[in-house]
Amino acid sequence: MLAYIVRRLLWTPVLLALAAFFVFMMGTWAPGDPAELRLGNRATPERIERERERLGLDDPFPVRYVLYVADALRGDFGESYHYQGKPVLEIIAPKLWVSLQLNVAALIVAVAVGLPLGFYAAKKQGTGKDPAIVITMLILYAMPVFFTAPFLILFFAVKLHWVPAAGWGGFFSSQIVLPALTIGIPGAAVFVRHMRASTLEVIGQEYVRTARAKGMSNFVVNYRHVARNALLPILTIMGFTLAGMFGGSLIVELIYGIPGAGRLSLDAIFQRDFPVLTAFVLLGAAMLVLANLLIDIAYTIVDPRIRLQ
Repeated sequence: MLAYIVRRLLWTPVLLALAAFFVFMMGTWAPGDPAELRLGNRATPERIERERERLGLDDPFPVRYVLYVADALRGDFGESYHYQGKPVLEIIAPKLWVSLQLNVAALIVAVAVGLPLGFYAAKKQGTGKDPAIVITMLILYAMPVFFTAPFLILFFAVKLHWVPAAGWGGFFSSQIVLPALTIGIPGAAVFVRHMRASTLEVIGQEYVRTARAKGMSNFVVNYRHVARNALLPILTIMGFTLAGMFGGSLIVELIYGIPGAGRLSLDAIFQRDFPVLTAFVLLGAAMLVLANLLIDIAYTIVDPRIRLQ
């Protein structure tokens, strides 16, 4: 397994370099001049030329690309075009940390609600409880954030006064409850659907019937033979959810006033702040590679029959 992990990690710089290449292409071909946008009302042809030279924008594309990748591998993502004089990592690190905490809390809600409900719905197939759970979760999944967020604020914050309506105080603050529920409840519906389908497929396998025929208790059969094997497809969904945690949740962050990465990335698009955008893309690609690696490792833990070659 160690050799497999090392091989996967050696491919990571290659994938990140390709991601940076495509972002650089889009930044080069897109209309507008970052130097002119940076100068604003002070822009003159002479100043624009000097600013382009200072930022290295007048260098050939291959030179700029190679220099950026070399710096990025050392953790230097350059300086922001919009926030002048500030390193990109210094700008995005606090925002990413906030979005990571929010999405981890939402994932906990989705998994804690979705997996048990999906398993229970599968075990109750043929009764009224199965379609009731599925339909309820589909309704919650279909509700837009613009409806669920104000409803949660009105009910839990305004009427019951249980939690604050907005703001940010960290992972262990009560302010994270409502945004985590807003993101986590639709996510739970996805886990319910996949966990139910996966459990139904496993229940029909011969080794489950054999275990019951041997007189094993329902707990042992459900845990050791059904639940563990049903979790294998779910790990893929959890992995890709993990990969998207650094992306932020723009609408939820705006509604609850959370200073996360979603608003920063949107502002960077409109401001043509390519160093910030490129850093987001590279970090997202790195998370995707890491998530795939964690999925493969988790497979071997859940099902020891799987071995990484």
